[in-house]
Amino acid sequence: MRFVAVPFVLTAMVSLAACDRTAKEPQAKPSAAVTATADPLAAHDPQPGASMTDVADDQPRPVMQMQVVLDRLGFTPGVVDGKDGLSTRNALLGFQEANQLEATGKLDEATKAKLAQWATIPATRMVTIPAEFAAGPFQPIPEKPEDQAKLATMGYTSLEEKLAERFHTTIDTLKALNPAVAVAPPPKPTLPSASDAPAANLFAAGQQIRVPNVGADAMDARTVSDPEWRNTLAMLGVGTTQPKAARIVVSKSKGTLKVYDAGDVLVGMFTATMGSSHDPLPLGNWKILGVAHNPPFHYNPDLFWDASDKSSKQLLPPGPNGPVGVVWIDLSKPHYGIHGTSEPQTIGRAESHGCVRLTNWDVARLAQMVSGSTKVLFEA
Repeated sequence: MRFVAVPFVLTAMVSLAACDRTAKEPQAKPSAAVTATADPLAAHDPQPGASMTDVADDQPRPVMQMQVVLDRLGFTPGVVDGKDGLSTRNALLGFQEANQLEATGKLDEATKAKLAQWATIPATRMVTIPAEFAAGPFQPIPEKPEDQAKLATMGYTSLEEKLAERFHTTIDTLKALNPAVAVAPPPKPTLPSASDAPAANLFAAGQQIRVPNVGADAMDARTVSDPEWRNTLAMLGVGTTQPKAARIVVSKSKGTLKVYDAGDVLVGMFTATMGSSHDPLPLGNWKILGVAHNPPFHYNPDLFWDASDKSSKQLLPPGPNGPVGVVWIDLSKPHYGIHGTSEPQTIGRAESHGCVRLTNWDVARLAQMVSGSTKVLFEA
C-alpha cells in the first residue's frame, strides 16, 4: 500500500520496504512541547553592526560562530559542535556556491569577507531552561521493536538529548560549554523495557546554561495549522519562514542534498546519509508524493537485511527517536523517502537502508520547503 496525499500532508497508512513505512495521524502527543508563539528558548539577535551583552561569548569560538551563521542561512553543518569536519566543509561549499565564490570548502579570505556581515552574531548564548521544556517524560528506548511498540511515543531519553536537538548540537558539546554543570553522570542502566526509570539528567529546569546560538527559529503560528507539528518545529528550533524548493539534488558521491528555488538559486544544502552496499541509492528523477509529520513506523523485519530472525511486524509510535525521526517525505520510487534520524551525529558518517537521512532539524526545515511540484534528482 502506498502513501496517499490528502491533500499534500500524508494521513493514510502505508507499508514498509527498505525505508518505506507507515504514516498516519499520530495519537500520542510529543512530550513537554514548548508553545510556538512564545518560545523562551528562541534567539534574539542584535541588529547589524550592534552587539548584545546578554548573548556575548565568554571566549572566542570562531568555528562554532561560523557554523551558527551557516546553520541560520540554510547551509547546515550537521551538528553545531565547533569542529571543522566533513559537514562544516559541505556547508561552506553550499554558501560559496550560493554567493558565487570559489568552491573551496574552506574559510578563505573571500568567504570570510562575505560572512563578515554576520560577525555580530555570537557563537553561543545563555538560556534558562523552562520548566515545561524540562518536564519530560523521558524514558529509554528499548532495543527490540516489540518493546518499542508498547511505548506511547518514541520521545527523548533525557533532557540533555532534548536540549541538544533544540540547539542543533550534541550532548558532549553542551557539557563542554557548561563545565560547572556537566559533572560525570551515573552509568546509564541497561534496561529490558521502557517502563524502568531513565538515567538521571545533568541539567534541570531553572538552570541557566550556555548553548550554541542557533537561530532562524521565528515562529508564525498562523502558518501551521497542526498544533503538534508547530510544537515539533519549536522543539527543534526551526522557524516557519523557509524558501520554496523547485528542485532537490541528492549527490551520492558528495553526500549532500541541495535545494534550489524557482530561479535555480541554491537556497539550502544539507549533509545527508544515503544508501549502502545492501540498499544502494536509486539514481534517477523522482517526484514527491507527500509529507508526513511526526509519523509512526510500520516495521517489517522481512524487508531489512540486518533484522533479527526473531523479530515480528510492529507498528512503532511516532517521536524524534523513531526510525524515521520527525518527518517522512515520500518519493515516487517505491519504498524510498527522505526522513529524519535519532542519531544526528552519524549523518554523513554511517549508512542507511537506502533512503536519504537528515538530522531532525534539517528534515523539518526541508519539509516546509517542498511541495508536490518539487523535482528530485538522485545522482552518482
